[in-house]
Amino acid sequence: MANVNQVVEYVQHRRENHLAELKEFLKIPSISTLSEHRNDMKRAADWCAGKMRAMNFARVEILPTARHPVVYGEWLNAPGKPTALIYGHYDVQPVDPLNEWISKP
Repeated sequence: MANVNQVVEYVQHRRENHLAELKEFLKIPSISTLSEHRNDMKRAADWCAGKMRAMNFARVEILPTARHPVVYGEWLNAPGKPTALIYGHYDVQPVDPLNEWISKP
């Protein structure tokens, strides 16, 4: 397992790339509670799956559900190493009420 200093160095060295990717993803208005953003939810799922494929995940699937797709992936390139399960969401909530924002959403 890499030590913390190696991880910090890796992230700092690639900071601008990581920020650019994050900004690209954040531009997708994946507002799950608004039906007019259904296609954006699919686009966000595709974006996540594409990043997983680019990282050579052994298996990447976009699984349909009654509402929005689930993105599933397996990275199996480190036999004998510990397993990590990462669960998160790729949707966001509506920006209303706008007058309560300190900065532009």
